Amino acid sequence: MAAADFLATCPEDLGIDSEKLEAVFARARRDVDDGTLKSAQVAVARHGKLAGLRTYGTVQHGGVEREVPATDRTLYTIFSCTKAIVGAATWTVCEDGLLRIEEKVSDIIPEFGTNGKENITVEQVMLHIGGFPLAPMAATEWDNRERRLSRFAQWRLNWEPGSKFEYHATSAHWVLAEIIERKTGKDFRAYVRERILDPMGLDDFYVGLPAAEGGRVADVRHLVPPTPPPGGWGEVTPDAIKTFNRPEVRAVGVPGGGGVGGAAQLAMFYQPLVNGGTTAGGTPIMKAETIEWATKVRTKEHHRDPLFNVPVNRALTVVVAGGDGNTHIRGFGKTTSARAFGHGGAGGQIGWGDPETGISVGYTTDGFVGDVLQGRRGVAISSLAAQVLA
Repeated sequence: MAAADFLATCPEDLGIDSEKLEAVFARARRDVDDGTLKSAQVAVARHGKLAGLRTYGTVQHGGVEREVPATDRTLYTIFSCTKAIVGAATWTVCEDGLLRIEEKVSDIIPEFGTNGKENITVEQVMLHIGGFPLAPMAATEWDNRERRLSRFAQWRLNWEPGSKFEYHATSAHWVLAEIIERKTGKDFRAYVRERILDPMGLDDFYVGLPAAEGGRVADVRHLVPPTPPPGGWGEVTPDAIKTFNRPEVRAVGVPGGGGVGGAAQLAMFYQPLVNGGTTAGGTPIMKAETIEWATKVRTKEHHRDPLFNVPVNRALTVVVAGGDGNTHIRGFGKTTSARAFGHGGAGGQIGWGDPETGISVGYTTDGFVGDVLQGRRGVAISSLAAQVLA
């Protein structure tokens, strides 16, 4: 379905206050109006419908430095918001009895079981405590399974599995993609499409973008000179970010960060997950028990954010807001419930859902402006969106 097909007649039909919703939109628009960003798109959903969708500004396509108006049909690279989608697909593999998170990865992917990685479990991979956060996977290897498997065999540990948390920007989800393929016998992109995106009606959400849709995707751009985050770039370098402007890279569907969609698609992805696993039209996606199991915090007190020194509150591939006053540090603003879960993306992409209120939010942009401005924007938009109930 197109985004317009999900729109409610009016926000009040969903128990949402129109004025409060307009405050969310105004905050998203402000960054475009004052020149901080070139474009932004934001959506809020509840009860399986979009309460509203707005798109602001101009974008560039295909490497051409020409500004064209962004529309509600414009798509964006959602970066690590992709992790929740591939994660949800992995939950269904577990639900079907094909996978247990206690399994050793090496028992599923023998090529992985080298250099001290023999005892890493699927759960540790999903929690980013597997010990291989900086394991390299060159772009030339992304769409070649044999090269990916060879790279798995070469990977070494940076630290003892389970001993701490460190974000695995892409490595963990390459392992999950291979696990999906081994357990289902299907290409991970086809499985995500078949089991998650199509049943949700998200025709315009992609993990692996068809060439025909490339003209709708906004090119990513750095709007201020990029500066390295604390601790260095890791994998998320300026050049790596701009790699996702290439059609052949978008086609790969990098499982840890290469998804393509819009704010509406992100918001609607979370709707079945905060409504018992079923779409508003009655299509079952997964069991409510599976979602509850998958969104339970599994990391421990010693698994802490290396920058802010707060517990990371990781569930199976998603982050949980928690009730300790640190929700804004985890990407949820300051007003969600402790049960809200989701995953943000590089550049300030936002995607989360709150089972307590039924609200879900998507925010996308093509512009990178630095961590401070990005963080303030994310906190403001998420905080406002969490308070839109009438």
